[in-house]
Amino acid sequence: MTQYLVAIHHPDDFEPFSEDEATHRDISALNVAMQAERIVVFVGGLDRATEAKAVRRKPGGDLLVTDGPYIETKEHIGGFWVLELPSMEAALEWGKRAAIACRAPVEVRAFNSLENRDAVR
Repeated sequence: MTQYLVAIHHPDDFEPFSEDEATHRDISALNVAMQAERIVVFVGGLDRATEAKAVRRKPGGDLLVTDGPYIETKEHIGGFWVLELPSMEAALEWGKRAAIACRAPVEVRAFNSLENRDAVR
């Protein structure tokens, strides 16, 4: 089976613990449903994008560490699930459920691993 990233996107000013009780309840129910289906490889929430550190390689090969996210955007990944599922269609169904529970945009992407590549051939 293929592993899929189901990523929740939040605005830059999102506070990780700002969701209301109903949102917490819906996310918890989603996590329970995923666990019951035995599809969860990993799940995690991320700290604010402003707390991130970016590491860039300079032309001479030295590394530069700066405060903040790597790219400047209006949204950043706030949390994610890694799910093991039989198809993108199945992953999208869980992504839809995540968008409803989290009340936020969701991105669904397959992991491009050697195992997945060989399974496609």
